[in-house]
Amino acid sequence: MMALLGAVSAYTGTAAAQGGPGGGPGGGQMPPPEVVVRAVQPKDMPLSYEFAGRVNGSREVEIRARVAGILLERTYTEGETVKQGDLLFLIDPAPYEAAVARAEAMVQQEQARLAQAEREWKRIASLFERNAVSARERDETLSTLELARATVAGARAELRTARINLDYTKVEAPISGVTSLEVLSEGSLVGTGMDNSLLTRITQLDPVYVNFAVPDAEMIALYNLMDSGALRMQSRDKIAVQVKLGSGVVHPQNGMVNFTDSSIDPQTGTIRMRASVPNPDKRLLPGQFVRIALQDIVLKDAIAVPQASVLQAAQGMMVYVVNAQSVAEPRPVRIGQALGSEWVIREGLKPGDRVVTEGMIKVRPGAPVKVVEPAQAANQASGKAAAGQGNR
Repeated sequence: MMALLGAVSAYTGTAAAQGGPGGGPGGGQMPPPEVVVRAVQPKDMPLSYEFAGRVNGSREVEIRARVAGILLERTYTEGETVKQGDLLFLIDPAPYEAAVARAEAMVQQEQARLAQAEREWKRIASLFERNAVSARERDETLSTLELARATVAGARAELRTARINLDYTKVEAPISGVTSLEVLSEGSLVGTGMDNSLLTRITQLDPVYVNFAVPDAEMIALYNLMDSGALRMQSRDKIAVQVKLGSGVVHPQNGMVNFTDSSIDPQTGTIRMRASVPNPDKRLLPGQFVRIALQDIVLKDAIAVPQASVLQAAQGMMVYVVNAQSVAEPRPVRIGQALGSEWVIREGLKPGDRVVTEGMIKVRPGAPVKVVEPAQAANQASGKAAAGQGNR
C-alpha cells in the first residue's frame, strides 16, 4: 500500500513538472485517467470473529477409593465408554461384611436391653403409683430406659455406617464418559488418602467444552455494537459457535457459549469464554487445539468497500470518491472489520458514494477522472499490454 502511495506521489510530481494536465510534450491536454467505481450501498453483512481455543471434557472426575482394602477386580476395559452407575472396581468386601454382621448383632443386643428396660419401667411405674417405691428408684428406672433407647439408636447408626462402607467396596462410575488407564492394578492395597486412593479418571466427551479468550477491546467493541442495535443476533448470552480443527475441517455440530468471565485477565488483557459443543462421534478430544468462530452475528446496514480501494495516507485511511462532476476527492474513512476481500467502513462514507476501486494509482486529488465499466477497463488494459509487446 505504501508503494501505491509512492507511485501516486511520483505520478503527481511528474505531472507537475510537465506543467499539470496540459503539460504533455506536444502541449496537448492529457486525457483524464480511467477508473472503475462502485456506488456503495448499505447491506447486512455477517461478522466473523475467530479465536484460538482448547478442548476440555465437560466433566472430568477422579475415581477414588472411599474404603481401604485389597483391590480384587477391575471390571471395565481401559479407554472404553462407561455409563453412570457401571461397576468399575471391586475392593475386598470380606472385612466389611463382617463389620455389618457385627453391627447387626449389636443392634439386636441393644434392642433386647431396651425391651428389658421397658418392662422394668412399666413395673416400677405401676408400683410408684401405689407408693410402693420411692421417687428416686422411679427416676433411675426412667433414666435406664432413655439410655437404652439412645444406645439402640447408636447401634443402628453404626449398622448404617457398616453397610455404607460395604457398598463402597463396589466402586461405580459417578458419570458417563471415557475411562483412562488404571492407576493401581488388581491386588494392590488401596487407601483413602490423597496418595493411595486414586484408581482412574473418567472424562465426559459429549458435550465437550472449548475454552478460548477474546481481547478486551474486541469484546467491548462487540458489546457496544450490541447495545447500539447495530447487530442482529439472538442475545448477548446466546452466541452460537463453530469449531474448526487444525486441518481446517469444520466440526459438524455447532455449539453455544455458556460462560463469559466477569473480569479481564490483567496479564493477557483478554476475557475468558467457554462454549459447549456436541461431540457424539468423539472427534474432539481434551487438550486439542482448535479455532472457534462466533456465528449468527450480522451487522445491519453495513457499508463495505474492496480492501484494495483503501489507501494509507499521512492522516490515516482514505478512499477516492468521484463526485457528480467526475472529480476525484480523497475521503478519510475509519475502517472496521475485514470480511473476505472487503473492509467494513465505520465512518466516512454514505449510501450512493462512488468509490474508486480500480485505477487509484493514476488518480490525483481534485483532478477529473473518466469512469468506465470494469469490462471496458480490462479490455483497454489488455490492448495496452498487447501494444507494448508489439513495440518490442
